[in-house]
Amino acid sequence: MSGEVVIAYLAAGVLFIRSLGGLSKQETAQDGNTNGVLGMALAIVVAAISWTTRDGMIVRDAAGRLLTVAWGSSGALLGAVAAASVIGAVLARRVEMTGMPELVAVLHSFVGLAAVLVGVSSYLAPSDVHVTAPIERTVHLLEVCVGAAVGAITLTGSVVAWAKLRGTLDGKPLLLPGRHALNAAAALAIAGLAVPFIQAAGSEGLPYLLAIVGLAALLGTHLVMAIGGADMPVVVSLLNSYSGWAAAAAGFMLANDLLIVTGALVGSSGTILSIIMCRAMNRSILSVVFGGFGTGDAAPGGAREVTGEVQEMKADEVGQKLVAARSVVVVPGYGMAVSRAQGAVKELTEALRERGVDVRFAIHPVAGRLPGHMNVLLAEAGVPYDIVHEMEHINADFARTDLVLVIGANDIVNPGALDDPGSSIYGMPVLEVWKSSLTVVLKRGMAAGYAGVENPLFSLDNTRMLFGDARRSIESLVAELRKASAG
Repeated sequence: MSGEVVIAYLAAGVLFIRSLGGLSKQETAQDGNTNGVLGMALAIVVAAISWTTRDGMIVRDAAGRLLTVAWGSSGALLGAVAAASVIGAVLARRVEMTGMPELVAVLHSFVGLAAVLVGVSSYLAPSDVHVTAPIERTVHLLEVCVGAAVGAITLTGSVVAWAKLRGTLDGKPLLLPGRHALNAAAALAIAGLAVPFIQAAGSEGLPYLLAIVGLAALLGTHLVMAIGGADMPVVVSLLNSYSGWAAAAAGFMLANDLLIVTGALVGSSGTILSIIMCRAMNRSILSVVFGGFGTGDAAPGGAREVTGEVQEMKADEVGQKLVAARSVVVVPGYGMAVSRAQGAVKELTEALRERGVDVRFAIHPVAGRLPGHMNVLLAEAGVPYDIVHEMEHINADFARTDLVLVIGANDIVNPGALDDPGSSIYGMPVLEVWKSSLTVVLKRGMAAGYAGVENPLFSLDNTRMLFGDARRSIESLVAELRKASAG
């Protein structure tokens, strides 16, 4: 690479690092996103220019034979980039926040597919990075094996995650007998097929490479199928990590330093985020990687049967309780995203604070369908960052709270996670909202949460249900507060 390309790649790498740093805080997330866009644009432009200008306008192979006129291929490249940019812009404008988790999963699958295609194409059309010496060839073929396998796992795992998030597939885990042994056998078979693939001459190893891709695709499918719906935020984060490592593997195959660095940044940051989320949920990252958690360790007989009577409360009654309250904690969940209630929640927050009520938000690490889902919704509505708290910082305060509003959340406020060994979410830390003086749960009906577990919170003596669309219910509460202030 020329010195100019190296400098440009270095600048793009710095922008990517600044992007990750900015995304670590809500206050700087917008700047972080901008840095990431600038870095990616710079990387694409420089990579395209450096490729199309090798040997002037001509691209040759290692032996000096003419392959193609670069500018002809550049037209196809620029056309693909332009079409992809238009599609991405349209999706970004049209997708709702409720559909963002599915979109993220689909985008991860594209990275996996790209890694598979790069692996196959670099094997069928070898370049000068591995044809000069046996050792270099062996190393490159190992890169092809790893890149294609990781890419296939990412591809099919992301597609299954997309289908579960969309509701096309059931959120319940698929628990095949001996599933861990099946996963181990598939991994060993992939490693075993790599030996004849590397030893094959010319392109004779293609059947082995395709078999590796096929087995890895089945492995990715089974790994995510075995993970329950309540774990989807961790799965999305983990697939993000996989996509990064797949991109890094593609960088090795293409001998592109920036792609290696970028993939390593994405892979490592996704892994760190997954570990942080698992720790917050009292889970092991290895149990997620190898077939899901909460999917077979529950005590025999299943969860305890929920007993007790559900008590309903109307909006005007809840409004009166809010008027009398001095401290209120709001717990948002996926139901808030579905009803697009974040704007109404912001109005409710302002109305309460105008009355001198201490209002705070409690965010569970896996609330919603992807990491930070609720934080993004609240930031979009303009809720102040300083009143939004993570679970570990606010859980101890529920006992001193007058009223808790649970907006469309279910599994993250389930007391069975703490005291019911038969529950599939047993052991997962939850927001202990039942310790407050009064808990009001906003739901459309009595359906179970995404994990398919009944919630005993709904029948506790200090819990009341406010049924209906969350946005309309919140708007009714705002009207009651405005009426009380005017009176």
